Amino acid sequence: MDKFINKLERKFGKYAIPDLIKYVIVLYCAGAAIGMLNPGIYYSYLCLDMRAVFHGQVWRLFTFLIEPYGFSRGLGMLLSILFFAIQVHLFFLFGRSLEQAWGTFRFNLYFFFGYILNILAALILYLSPMHLEVYYSGFQYIYWSMFFAFAVINGDMQFLLYFVIPVKVKWLAILDGIYMIYQVASNLARGIQALVFGYPSEYAALYISSAVAIVVALANFLVFFFSTRNYKRISPKDIHRRRDFRKKTQQNTGMPRHRCAVCGRTEFDNENLDFRFCSKCEGNFEYCSDHLFTHQHVKKFM
Repeated sequence: MDKFINKLERKFGKYAIPDLIKYVIVLYCAGAAIGMLNPGIYYSYLCLDMRAVFHGQVWRLFTFLIEPYGFSRGLGMLLSILFFAIQVHLFFLFGRSLEQAWGTFRFNLYFFFGYILNILAALILYLSPMHLEVYYSGFQYIYWSMFFAFAVINGDMQFLLYFVIPVKVKWLAILDGIYMIYQVASNLARGIQALVFGYPSEYAALYISSAVAIVVALANFLVFFFSTRNYKRISPKDIHRRRDFRKKTQQNTGMPRHRCAVCGRTEFDNENLDFRFCSKCEGNFEYCSDHLFTHQHVKKFM
């Protein structure tokens, strides 16, 4: 699969959109504006209603991306705005880190593949015996699936939970994954209950499409991650080869060959650490895998 993506990149890489996350954030902010003005505009004219699409409203295949953000009313509005600003900041962090790690084409592919999966999911729900017309969940979960990809690359980075408690990203990702699985089971149960007891189809569509959207987002992450992972690095033969090389290096020199410019760790501290030079830093600055995509670039001033 990785070879296939490399072929696609050689052929279509020139069409990739640099810094795609900026345009994603524009869509997200447009949804927030609609949410503050009148969410009914979105659900009446812009959401992914497959029945309307088959009756000529093809713009819904694109406008569903600007699903409204759920702002609270009254005093809760200030907290909603605060959390919205935090989400925007995190999406920028996740998106730009992933584009630096994967490259522009693969980051584009990750988003557009998720977009296509959501449309296919909406079509399957519409053509199924349930005949659910509206796919309510928009694109929210694809945005948040970036967090899992970010956690794979920067698992040891720390976030301040509630602005106070330091927690490593990998543990937050595990908790988030457990919560999403619970949400899938809970929404499916409520949706099936709505169908069985004859509630209006909108209730069933709301819960079932939410569950499906979470599954689609997780599937997008898992497919992309496992299809592009370098399994050679975790093969016993390759691990043994790298371990022997490091032992011989230590015996010959007694001095580390690599040192991270941020944390100061060397290959002696952890034999599984990888070190790379940053092409955007001016000078010979080397970074470990934990800080390669998160450090502040060094610029020389004349």
